[in-house]
Amino acid sequence: MKLIVQIPCLNEAETLPATVRDIPRQIAGIDVVELLIIDDGCTDRTVEVARELGVEHIVRFAGHRGLAAAFAAGLDAALRLGADIIVNTDGDNQYAGADIPRLIAPILAGQADIVIGDRQTDSISHFSPLKKSLQKLGSWVVRRASHTTIPDATSGFRAYSREAALRVNVVSDFSYTLETIIQAGQQRLAVTHVPVRTNPQLRPSRLISRLSHYLYRSSETIIRIYAMYEPLRIFVTTGLILFLAGLALALRYVYFMFEGAGRAFGHVQSVVMAGVLLTAGIQIILIGILADLIAINRRLLENVLLRVKRLEMGAAEEERRSDE
Repeated sequence: MKLIVQIPCLNEAETLPATVRDIPRQIAGIDVVELLIIDDGCTDRTVEVARELGVEHIVRFAGHRGLAAAFAAGLDAALRLGADIIVNTDGDNQYAGADIPRLIAPILAGQADIVIGDRQTDSISHFSPLKKSLQKLGSWVVRRASHTTIPDATSGFRAYSREAALRVNVVSDFSYTLETIIQAGQQRLAVTHVPVRTNPQLRPSRLISRLSHYLYRSSETIIRIYAMYEPLRIFVTTGLILFLAGLALALRYVYFMFEGAGRAFGHVQSVVMAGVLLTAGIQIILIGILADLIAINRRLLENVLLRVKRLEMGAAEEERRSDE
C-alpha cells in the first residue's frame, strides 16, 4: 500500500520545512510514504529546500497556474507513481501532519473514497467571526449541492483513494476544494470527514487575500459545478418561476377584461410583461432540457476519460515495474 502526500507550493521556502517534518513516514497499514511537491511557479528556494528535505518527487510549472491546476497536476503525478492513497495538504503548515493516519483510516477500512479534514473552524483563533460565518455558510451550500455531510468544505487537508482520484476532473481555475466535493457527491462516491488539528498561522492566506473576490469566485464555482450536474433542476425551476409569474399577470389582465374593457385598457402593461415572462420562462425550460442532454453526453465522456486514465496508469505501472 503506497501513500503519496502532495503539497502544492507557491513560494513556501520558509514554511515547507515545518510542513515536511510534520508528516509521518511510518503509518500502520501503509508500506511506503512518499512526498510530492507541486512547484506552482515558485520564485524563491522552494524546490531547493524540498530537495534538501528529501522530497522524492517534484512537479514543476514554468509559471504560476493557480491552486486548482497544481492540485490536479499533483493527483495525476501521484497516480502515475502508483499511489494507492493520495493525501493533499498545504505548504504553509496549516494542517497537523500527524493527523494523516486519522485522515486515511476510513479509506484503509474501505468505508470511504474521499475523506475531508474538519478543522472545526469555530476553534481557530486567527479566523475572524465573519470568516467563520462565511465558512459555515459556504459549507452548508456545498452540502446541499453535493448531498454530503461535510462540515468544512474549504479544507484542503483531504485524502483520496486511487479510484476517487481517477474520477476527479478539476475544471475550475480558482480552487478545487468546493468543486471536487460537489463532483464527488454527484458521482455517488463515499465522502466522509474526520476532525483534524491545525497549527498556528505562519502566514496570511493567499487564496482569501480579498474576501469579496474569494466570495465571488467561490459562488461562481458552486453554481457552475452544480449546473453541470443538475442543469434540468436549475433551468426548469428558474423557467417555471418566470412562467408562473407571467401567467399570473396574464390572468390578472383577463380578470380586468371581464370587469370591463375600460379597466382592462388601463392594464395593458400587464399583457406586455406577461408576454415577456412567459416567453422567457419557456425558453429557459427548453435550455434546461438541452443542457440536460449535454450533461448526459458529459457523463459519457467522463466514463471514457476514466477508461483512458486507467489504461494510461496501467501502462505507467508496467513501465515502472520494468525499470525496477
